[in-house]
Amino acid sequence: MIPVVTPEEMGAIDAAAPEPVEVLIERAGEATFRAALDLLGGTYGRRVVLVAGKGNNGADGRSAARRLRRRGVRVVELDPTALPAELPPADLLLDAAYGTGFHGDWRPPPVPDGAAVLAVDIPSGVDGLTGVAHGDPWPADVTVTFAALKPGLLLRDGPGLAGAVHLADIGLDTGRARIHVVERADVAAWLPDRAHDAHKWQAACWIVAGSPGMTGAAHLSASAAQRAGAGYVRLSTPGLERDPGAPVEVVGIELPAEGWADAVLADVDRIAALGVGPGLGRGDASAAAVRTLVAAPDRPPIVVDGDGLSALADEGPVGDAPPVVLTPHDGELARLGADVGAPDRIAEVRALAARRGAVVLAKGSTTVVAAPDGRVLLSTTGDARLATAGTGDVLTGVLTALLAQGLEPLEAAAAAAHLHGRAGALAWRRGLVASDVAAHLPQALAEIDDPPKD
Repeated sequence: MIPVVTPEEMGAIDAAAPEPVEVLIERAGEATFRAALDLLGGTYGRRVVLVAGKGNNGADGRSAARRLRRRGVRVVELDPTALPAELPPADLLLDAAYGTGFHGDWRPPPVPDGAAVLAVDIPSGVDGLTGVAHGDPWPADVTVTFAALKPGLLLRDGPGLAGAVHLADIGLDTGRARIHVVERADVAAWLPDRAHDAHKWQAACWIVAGSPGMTGAAHLSASAAQRAGAGYVRLSTPGLERDPGAPVEVVGIELPAEGWADAVLADVDRIAALGVGPGLGRGDASAAAVRTLVAAPDRPPIVVDGDGLSALADEGPVGDAPPVVLTPHDGELARLGADVGAPDRIAEVRALAARRGAVVLAKGSTTVVAAPDGRVLLSTTGDARLATAGTGDVLTGVLTALLAQGLEPLEAAAAAAHLHGRAGALAWRRGLVASDVAAHLPQALAEIDDPPKD
């Protein structure tokens, strides 16, 4: 996993370093120099404009500039507080104006025509904690950052302005980081191998979703659970006697329109995980059943999504019940009591997880998964093609299947988000629908175990 630290945490890490700050600056300068060479593609006749501030960020840029000059690159250094209306011509603009602690409004002149932009640690003007851009920062082609990623590179405006992010190890200890980005290797390590004598009941799950006349969400969740490795998928739509459109491999179980939680709880002995809520409807009977199910002390781990989240809007902590994973989008986050407009999204999701005593998976371009104990995992594999109806229902099925296979709730949620994003990226850039994501899950899983060669 890739560590992520806030600007405040990064300051403490710097202060605790055994090496003097000058040594760290030279290491950062070397990493920046290497990234600059890659962007320049050579040194003969190349021109660089360095915009360097007074702090360590500027010092890192100056260290890189010294190395570039020794290679024959012409470097013009400018003060960010006294920039001309038009920057000199350049092949590369080296943005070392302001770092993660910047406060204010940054409106620099335009990037010189044809120049690539290399940002040092973070694009100047982007808040290192929140990712909010203040002013009109230069969009970087590459950002080289040090020791750990910063939240601002992953949230809100940050990813669109940072370009390709290169993480440079400069010898700092980030072992106490409580936030991490999930990588392919992490998911591969979490996914269990099936034993040679495996049988379907070892990874059995039950999806309770949909309503009469509205079964699409239920079908998507069940199909995704199958594709994500569940050995047996039971599907129920409360109040629906027969569902001919359900995936042929699922086992359909009828549930009454009211009081269905009791029927579920009476028959979960061999079920390893429950997925509840997509398309369920917001009637009083459904809401009461969801609350009964979540509060039950003898049920398996449960994923609550969609209309199931609305049923929990005014509820308190889950207490001593088995694990609960909540999977809200921003509208559902607000109904659960989170301030979706708060600048620090990670802190807000983390606080909600602590209040509810549940793992919270907050969907977004960077998905934030928080545990009640404060640990946070981030998934960055999804992109805008997942912004289509039903993809959240697919995520519910994937997550339910991973819980059924024995993954811990935090890891299951992060792995589900990672796989969900990978499956979407394997499908079409335009015209993707939710069932395409489910259909590409086996390929995504195959690439987790055996990544394609470049």
